[in-house]
Amino acid sequence: MENDGASAPEQRSLLSAHRRKPQRKPSRPPKLTLIAAGSALALAGAAAGAVVAWPADSPPASASVADASLAGAAQLRALTGAAARDSGLPQSVHALKAREASARQAATRREIAHQRAVARARKARAAAAAKAAAARRAAQPASTAPASQPAAAQPQGDPQQIAEGLLGSYGWSSSQFSCLQPLWDRESGWSVTAANPSGAYGIPQALPGSKMASAGPDWQTSAATQIRWGLGYIKSTYGSPCAAWSHEQAYGWY
Repeated sequence: MENDGASAPEQRSLLSAHRRKPQRKPSRPPKLTLIAAGSALALAGAAAGAVVAWPADSPPASASVADASLAGAAQLRALTGAAARDSGLPQSVHALKAREASARQAATRREIAHQRAVARARKARAAAAAKAAAARRAAQPASTAPASQPAAAQPQGDPQQIAEGLLGSYGWSSSQFSCLQPLWDRESGWSVTAANPSGAYGIPQALPGSKMASAGPDWQTSAATQIRWGLGYIKSTYGSPCAAWSHEQAYGWY
C-alpha cells in the first residue's frame, strides 16, 4: 500500500488497523425462506401421515402459503383414499368370482339331486307295476290243462278201451283210435306208471308228469285222468290223434 503523504510510523499504524478490521458475519436467511421451508415440511408430514406443528416462537406463515399447504394435504389425502380403494378392487373381483363359482356348484348339486329323485321315482313306479302284475297273476286260478276237457262219467275198462270211449267227447270219430293206439304204444306202452329220465310220466308222457294234476288229483295212478289230459293236449296242439301221430313219425316226439 502506497501513501506518499504519510510518514513511516503512520503507514505502519494504518497497516495494523487494516489487518485488525473485523470480518463481516454471515447474514441470517430471510424470514420468507424459513416460512417456505416450514410449509414444505408440513406438506411432507401430511403425506406421510405425520402431524407437523409449527414451533411456538416461529413467525406465522402468510395466508397464501398456509392455503397452499392445506390444499396439498387435501390432495394427498384424496390420492391416498383412491389408492386404498384401488388396492381393494382385486379383492372385490376375487370375492365376486368366488360367489359365482359357489352358485354354479350349488346349481349343479341341485340338478344332480333332482335327477336322482326322478330316477328313484321311476324305479319305484316300475317296482309297483311289477308287484301289481304279480298280484294279478297270483289271483288268477292256476290251470295247466292244455284244453278244457268235457265233463263225463268215469269210463271203465282198460286204458285203450277208456281212450276209444272218450274220442267222441272231443269231436273225433272212432277212426282216430287207429292213430292214437300206435302213438301211445310207442310213447309209454299204455302204462300208467311209465316214467322217463327226462321227467315225462304216464300214458301220454306228460313232461313233467305233474301237468296232469289239472285233470285230477289222482294223475299218478288213474288211467282215465291221464287219458283225458293227453287227449286235451292232442286237441289243443295238433287238432287230432292222426296229426299227432304224423308228427311223431316225422320227428320222434309229439
